[in-house]
Amino acid sequence: MTRRRSSGGVVAASWLTTYGDLVTLLLCFFVLLYSFSAIDVVKFRRFIASFQGAGILDGGTTPNTTIVMPEENPNEVATEQLGPFWADNGRMLAHVQEYLEQQGIAAEVRAFRAEQGVLLELEDRVLFDSGQAILRPDGLALLGKLVALFSEMPNEIAVEGHTDNVPINTPVFPSNWELSAARSARVVRYFVEIHGLKPERFKAVGYGEFRPVGTNATETGRSKNRRVVFVIRGI
Repeated sequence: MTRRRSSGGVVAASWLTTYGDLVTLLLCFFVLLYSFSAIDVVKFRRFIASFQGAGILDGGTTPNTTIVMPEENPNEVATEQLGPFWADNGRMLAHVQEYLEQQGIAAEVRAFRAEQGVLLELEDRVLFDSGQAILRPDGLALLGKLVALFSEMPNEIAVEGHTDNVPINTPVFPSNWELSAARSARVVRYFVEIHGLKPERFKAVGYGEFRPVGTNATETGRSKNRRVVFVIRGI
């Protein structure tokens, strides 16, 4: 009599096959995990060193990183901000000189070109009494003729006060520093507060007796040194 094969053997064999596949997959999984966890010692040390010397870890070195910023051409910047006419010192000087002639004040206001831009120079006796920083009536009239010129231009204007080397020592002005600074500030306030020109365009500077243009050994030289200068900045 032939013995019938039990069906349980087929089921057991199928279960072993599935189990073997699972074990194989798990083995591959752990092999991959191990390979991912393998550390390149050299790269790891470089990684740690990159934090040292950067305020994170003490000592060590910081990677050599250089950021190169594009350089701006100051002439191009000035031309863009002021426009081609007012950025050109030569053209601006010609315009200023023509304006002074038209206003009839070319003798009192000397215009010339310098490295900083166009300069307007006035002797202090036109604007102030000796040792004072209050504008004279004829000085106010003279400055009033410059308002239209300064209003039409966008340039920054520095107002410089200069004195001779004769000492001054009063309660208001202990030295020529204070006198020259007060005079330049008074002129700036005239244009800003009386005529409404933009204050951010102006700067008041006092140099005392320390930037002479003439000798202080003669009255003529000292007279040249006592002055107020407008520096109209171009290129």
